[in-house]
Amino acid sequence: MNPDRCFGGSLLVLIGLFTNVLGAFIGINIGTDVSSMPSASEVVSIIKTHRITHVRLYDADSHMLKALADSGIEVTVGVTNEEVLGIGESASAAAAWVSKNVASYVPSTNITAIAVGSEVLTSIPHAAPILVTAMNNLHKALVASNLNFQVKVSSPQSLDIIPEPFPPSTAAFNSSPNSTVYQLLQFLNNTNSYFMLNAYPYYGYTNGNGIFPIDYALFKPLPSVKQIVDPNTLFHYNSMFDAMVDATYYSMDALNFSGIPIVVTETGWPWQGGPNEPDATVENAGTFINYLIRRVSNDSGPPSRPNIPINTYIYELFNEDKRRGPVSEKNWGVLYTNGTAVFPLSLSGSSQIMGNATTVFCVAKDDASEDKLQDGLNWACGQGQANCSVIQSGQPCYLPNNIKNHASYAYNDYYQRMHTVGATCDFDGTATITTNDPSYRSCIFTGSSNSSAREGLLPPGAFGPVSPLGESMKLLVSKVRYVISAACLLIILL
Repeated sequence: MNPDRCFGGSLLVLIGLFTNVLGAFIGINIGTDVSSMPSASEVVSIIKTHRITHVRLYDADSHMLKALADSGIEVTVGVTNEEVLGIGESASAAAAWVSKNVASYVPSTNITAIAVGSEVLTSIPHAAPILVTAMNNLHKALVASNLNFQVKVSSPQSLDIIPEPFPPSTAAFNSSPNSTVYQLLQFLNNTNSYFMLNAYPYYGYTNGNGIFPIDYALFKPLPSVKQIVDPNTLFHYNSMFDAMVDATYYSMDALNFSGIPIVVTETGWPWQGGPNEPDATVENAGTFINYLIRRVSNDSGPPSRPNIPINTYIYELFNEDKRRGPVSEKNWGVLYTNGTAVFPLSLSGSSQIMGNATTVFCVAKDDASEDKLQDGLNWACGQGQANCSVIQSGQPCYLPNNIKNHASYAYNDYYQRMHTVGATCDFDGTATITTNDPSYRSCIFTGSSNSSAREGLLPPGAFGPVSPLGESMKLLVSKVRYVISAACLLIILL
């Protein structure tokens, strides 16, 4: 058998199957502008408890990198904006940075990416001309350390570098062939890296002057008369998140770069705001994050790239209450620093069961109608004799003040007390069983262990992927070998 023929044929098979072999992951950003920041070891313990497998640090904090050792958690380390100029001006500075912050920790700490700066092109434009030079210097240092295949270099950018992101099909970077954006894409293409995008539907909605409905920003289903459609491609966009990702793909297409995948390095929704920020609420934040998890977990891409999953990092783990700016800027965290959730978190969108739970909970279905939920809630609190005092105003489970949350608590309380004598978790088709503990803050659902070992916050990703498409390297290698072997056998038979 001709090995070259086998490899060439296998490559064609792999191109078609690669993104289906790998699944999407959800990671989380860890900021440190927190007045009561837990120790690094405590943070890692919280991350493990919630089955979080991918994290992004804004710097290369030595305490965090040491605490993450031997955890298998995939880590993106950050070059701060203050460091970009120095690394861009000096190859030796880049080599020293890689030696100190990457090479000295791997392989024990599973560092797989370097994020160079944060929204450099829009936040510190004076550094833009040297950004790609800094990235090249870091990449060369990784090559010298034989780490360039494990650790990818990219730079998170704001969607603001696309002046008109809608409709996605006509989106384009505000750039020229000699611009920094063009050079950045050349670098990513040449090093098989990926585009890091910070995409915030919250700002897309609040700054959109009412053009788009809030349900579109929150991933909520839209009625047919309000569907968002690109007039050029006729693609239907079910969420602003997808449209933002597709706008970036089309912008790269406009510069003739079509093979660079996108990883969303930041997205989220604030759960508290000031008097002029009415959309920053616990209910909206919980809705956005839960729908986001479900969206990413289905392993599909946006309409223009349906087979490329949208790997995503949630912004962020804890509230950074020391940050400057409006109230909302300080309230993006999905967990309190003690590890409990700010709002109820549902993994019903994930096909993967979390942990080794021995307790099940009865909760309201996401797609149940409010009328039926109200009927079920009335029955549970009345004839069912569920303890509904804790969902009254001022009580621990009153917020978020919505029918689904209240019904979930009442359904579960009834089920936990009565299932041993034949009660079921149905409530006219509006309830479902889950192994994920829905407790949050001081709202403890009946049946919960009320311990710090909550069920997972995020879908479990494989440990240690090198590819931005996300997968364990050992698992990836075994799968690739399997596909190559199968392809070779097929070619032989042909």
